[in-house]
Amino acid sequence: MSDIGDWFRSIPAITRYWFAATVAVPLVGKLGLISPAYLFLWPEAFLYRFQIWRPITATFYFPVGPGTGFLYLVNLYFLYHYSTRLETGAFDGRPADYLFMLLFNWICIVLLMIPLIMSVLYVWAQLNRDMIVSFWFGTRFKACYLPWVILGFNYIIGGSVINELIGNLVGHLYFFLMFRYPMDLGGRNFLSTPQFLYRWLPSRRGGVSGFGVPPASMRRAADQNGGGGRHNWGQGFRLGDQ
Repeated sequence: MSDIGDWFRSIPAITRYWFAATVAVPLVGKLGLISPAYLFLWPEAFLYRFQIWRPITATFYFPVGPGTGFLYLVNLYFLYHYSTRLETGAFDGRPADYLFMLLFNWICIVLLMIPLIMSVLYVWAQLNRDMIVSFWFGTRFKACYLPWVILGFNYIIGGSVINELIGNLVGHLYFFLMFRYPMDLGGRNFLSTPQFLYRWLPSRRGGVSGFGVPPASMRRAADQNGGGGRHNWGQGFRLGDQ
């Protein structure tokens, strides 16, 4: 048991709580301690009966059964693996920024479990797009293709791609607004982490300080202004170098 405890404590904080809730909530429903009907997000119950827990439990709940157990375990693995990589990689030392990404995706996704996991996987894949990843049966390809390979894989084992497609689209929306548009295309920053999250989860020194080299137009503007812009992204690292 101590080995399991050590492994669990080694998971980064935000991923650890998310993983634990995604195990606990379906288990509570499966054991019948709480009716699964109280775990789904029914708009009428939330808006008119003031059952305010519904948006939260709907995010963590998965109807585990004879035909869905394997799909649940696959997505649980994706949650643990790619959320851990993202939290300890691009967002290392910046828990407030990572939590803001999850909250943004959570709201856009309408509070569902699988799309939220896929949105995190999509962001990781884009930040490491040139990394070679391995999939089933020894297949190897660039990380940027991974979300779409998983979409096809889940279609084969689950019969639907709606959740995965929504997750990929929301992950792309976050990645475009937070990274690609302001940094590669020289546009304005539409997304920024609220200050109260920084007060609650302060950044620590020693984390990753940047997401790459900004475009030449932005660098020239920063030089002319004496480096007085709102953000200083720094040298950072090339996407895909790990």
